[in-house]
Amino acid sequence: MNFTRKDFPDGFMFGTATSSYQIEGHAFGGAGRTHWDDFAATPGNVVRAENGDRGCEHYLRYEADLDLVAAAGFDSYRFSTSWARVMPEGRGQVNAEGLDFYDRLTDAMLERNIKPCATLYHWELPSPLADLGGWRNRDVASWFGDFTEVIMGRIGDRMHNVAPINEPWCVGWLSHFLGHHAPGLRDIRATARAMHHVLLAHGRAIETMRGLGMNNLGAVFNMEWADPATDTPEAQKAATLYDAYYNRFFLGGVFKKEYPAEVMEGFAPHMPEGWQDDFDTIAAPLDWCGVNYYTRKLIGPDNGPWPHHHEVEGPLPKTQMGWEIYPEGLYHFLKRTADEYTGDLPLYVTENGMANGDEILNGAVSDPERIDYLNKHIAQVKRAVEDGVPVNGYFVWSLMDNYEWSLGYEKRFGLVHVDFDTMERTPKASYYAMQEALT
Repeated sequence: MNFTRKDFPDGFMFGTATSSYQIEGHAFGGAGRTHWDDFAATPGNVVRAENGDRGCEHYLRYEADLDLVAAAGFDSYRFSTSWARVMPEGRGQVNAEGLDFYDRLTDAMLERNIKPCATLYHWELPSPLADLGGWRNRDVASWFGDFTEVIMGRIGDRMHNVAPINEPWCVGWLSHFLGHHAPGLRDIRATARAMHHVLLAHGRAIETMRGLGMNNLGAVFNMEWADPATDTPEAQKAATLYDAYYNRFFLGGVFKKEYPAEVMEGFAPHMPEGWQDDFDTIAAPLDWCGVNYYTRKLIGPDNGPWPHHHEVEGPLPKTQMGWEIYPEGLYHFLKRTADEYTGDLPLYVTENGMANGDEILNGAVSDPERIDYLNKHIAQVKRAVEDGVPVNGYFVWSLMDNYEWSLGYEKRFGLVHVDFDTMERTPKASYYAMQEALT
């Protein structure tokens, strides 16, 4: 790596991240069914119809996995809790085995001097709640508040920090407008409601955790830089709208109590009744803000229905996901988020990393592409810090190869290689490079 800890301020936190459904093995420990199980069981939705039943068997192997986190020199581990593992029906009865697992996981982190950084929801909605409309149903905010009280009532006293919902854009737009993730809808009315309700649920969870006496609470937004595909006014307008519904919608709701006018042009007829009255809850005060960043998109106009645009393939090098590598976008987002939304609030890069076609050769995994990717993005974080942006930490996505949602087990984001037949873990060259930089 081109950096060491000494290149960052004292107390700057380095961590790595995962999510529950992607690694735990949802078939273990009495977890309930999720809308991802249903989505994956529907032909054509997921590569080879793969699901999270096994994941990486982290449920069984979490101690060894946390040993890898500690040995790499990471200060913290960003994990998520599974709503359906804790409350199999989404409401009502609690699964004691699920609560016990997160209790053990938390203590195992603390035993290794790893700071637990929890995300309450990373996309695995319990199927019985999906049957009731899921994120389209305003009641989801209350259901999520109840889940928050149960899980944080058990482990909240030991959390370093907590965010309610990972990547609201994915929960709303990607899943309800584009249909690429569960529940797989392509419906603008469902999208408008889901995007509003996910922020309402976020706010309700923050209020619930404050009621439990918790602090160091934040929000995690995924951001994707948008550039116009050409230098025409129409392309600029298209890129501005993409930026509005991808990035500014959620930041605006949480930090400004408003949604971008460009988005409301499309959403206004579809918003739930009384939505304007929810901003006091949505904008519950936060202690930090997280930015997940991977790529940029080139956007061009078209004559189709709103939003009247499409993605254009860009010229930059790409990851295994086909995503352009554009490290400068991370700097731009950190700077803009502080300047326009969060001010002096601490910022964290809560996810950053790349998928790569990693293979084991002679017992080792060489991934120079990932080392280069991480170096270039961490350099942009350092640039932001030097320019006075209050960035307090950086998390690599991901600790290990895992279930990459609709792409099944094909795309490998991990610092640690996982053989999905044997579940054997093999640290990659990038893992050892991070270890050398951090220890």
